[in-house]
Formats: sequence, structure tokens, C-alpha cells
Amino acid sequence: MAAQTNAPLPDGLELGGYRILNKIASGGFSIVYLAQDAEGTQYAVKEYLPSTLVKRKAGELVPVITPEHLNTYRNGLKCFFEEGRALARILHPNVVRVMNFFRANETVYMVMAFEQGRTLQELILRRRGRETKVVIAERHIRRVFHLVMNGLREVHANRLLHLDLKPANVYLRSDGSPMLLDFGAARQTLSQDAPKLFPMYTPGFAGPELYRKAQQLGPWTDVYGVGASMFACMMGAPPQAADQRQLNDRMPELYAGLKGHYSDALIETVGWCLKMDPMERPQSVFALQKALRNVGGDGQGGESGGDSRTGGLARFLDTMAGRLGRRKRSDVILPLDS
Repeated sequence: MAAQTNAPLPDGLELGGYRILNKIASGGFSIVYLAQDAEGTQYAVKEYLPSTLVKRKAGELVPVITPEHLNTYRNGLKCFFEEGRALARILHPNVVRVMNFFRANETVYMVMAFEQGRTLQELILRRRGRETKVVIAERHIRRVFHLVMNGLREVHANRLLHLDLKPANVYLRSDGSPMLLDFGAARQTLSQDAPKLFPMYTPGFAGPELYRKAQQLGPWTDVYGVGASMFACMMGAPPQAADQRQLNDRMPELYAGLKGHYSDALIETVGWCLKMDPMERPQSVFALQKALRNVGGDGQGGESGGDSRTGGLARFLDTMAGRLGRRKRSDVILPLDS
């Protein structure tokens, strides 16, 4: 994904009933601001601003769109707006809460609940430097992703796909509970219209079907991202990119390197998710959840459905809450595309 080269909105700007406090994140697809309403409640406001399609200089509000990119920009804008409207209907503790969305400055803004915490990617990077072969413990992986998949099932039930599942898009609140961020459907629309503009996937976390135009996408595509994210929690690094695997698949030897540190059942489940043929993967999140519940690497695999915080999960979340609660507000990472 290209870096964001456009100027952000100025601090203090009143926009759609919110006052922009400051920019907190940016990527090639959008800029995210910390904002507050008239009552002082803070929100994360995400501005649709694909840097390869539009330009905006400092002091300007409306981006400049070149004629050759106008149709692609409008299609992506429509999809971003529709995605915001669809996400606003989802009320689930493991999915980012979209509070509002509106049009202004010839683009669209998505207003999301502001949450304290950090991404799973940050946790992986922090743990990776330790002198241990286990980056994140197996029981924690299974329980966090059990909750992530609860949210993903709700997304799929609303006829949406995430399409960019990776640790950077799994946000751990200050109480340790995970939340899905940054849905990639709008970028997928851009990819279908103009695939040469920029890639719509994250190498290592994207199934091979995302590399090719007009390939059928489905829940199995997000399942690949779930498996890749679990692998990253185990290895401390992403899986081999799908296009490289088609030439020389090194994943079997990487799986072998995990033996002895994680249960064979968990390694096999991750390998099932990362099958190159989409039809050989779990065809639904429910099927994957069922398999993950049956993984008993640490003797705690029989977790029942739902979101209850019991037993080891409660202890894990309490531990995470203690660690995350010590972080300053300036350290908070909010939804962005990367």
C-alpha cells in the first residue's frame, strides 16, 4: 500500500458536528483523526483519501481528483460509504463500532468509537524480542481468536467480508478484549476497477485469490487471514507470501520449526487455514472455530461458545488489562489502513 502523501485536515476544524483535535494515523487509503463532539465525547474519524487517486495540499479541504481517476475514486467512495452504513448496523463487542458516517469535502468520513489499547501486531513485536521460542502462548492465541471469530461470524452474517485480516487490524482494548478493525471491501472495489493503482492486500496475510482479479472471494478468504494471523502470533513473523508459495512453498518447514513449542493440533489447524486451494480450507468461520475449540495443546481446548470471560480467559484478559492500562494516551493506535 502506498504511503499517504496528502495533507491532513487542520486541527480545530469543525466538520459534520465534530471538531478535529489531531491526526492520529494515516495510510495510503485514509487518514484517521481524533475528534470530539459538542459534549466532549471523543471519536476516531476516518477520512477516505486514497493517495494514488487524489491530491490535497496543506490548507486545502477538498482533494483534487484527476479526470482519469474520477470514476475509480467515485466507485471507491460509494463502496466506502456503503461499507460504513453496513458496519453501523453491526453491534458486536468484537467488531469496531461505527457510530456515524457523513459526506463532506467531496469525500466520506466514518466515525468510530474511540478505544484505549493497542494492536495485536504491537504485542507480537514486543514479545518477539524476548529470549523464548514461544511468542504468544497457545492458550492465549486460541482464546483471543475465538473472540475474533465471534466478531467475524457476525460480519459474515451481514454479508460482508473483511478481506484484510492481520494482527495490525486486531485491536486489543485496555481490558484485553479483541476487536476487528479496518475492513478492506472498499479497497477491493478499487482493485477490481483499477488493479494497477495499488495492491489491495497485505502479502503474507492474503490468500492467493486476492492476488488475482475476478477470483471468487468468500468466508474462506478471511479464514486464510485468520490462519496467517495465528501463525504470526506463533512465529513472530508473517507466513510466506502466497505468490512466493506458488513458486516454492516453504511453509512445511516453517510449520516444522513450530513443533515442540505449540501442539500438533494447533499447527495443523493453522495449516488447514493456509491451504493454497480455497476449497481445501474451512469453508466457514464456524467450522474453524469448532476445530480450534478441539485443539488441546495445553489441556484447555474445550472452550464453549459465546463471549463469557471465565477461567483462563479471564486471567489472560486481566493480565492484558494491567499491561495495556499502563500505556499513555499518546500510545493508542486507532483504526487505519497499512
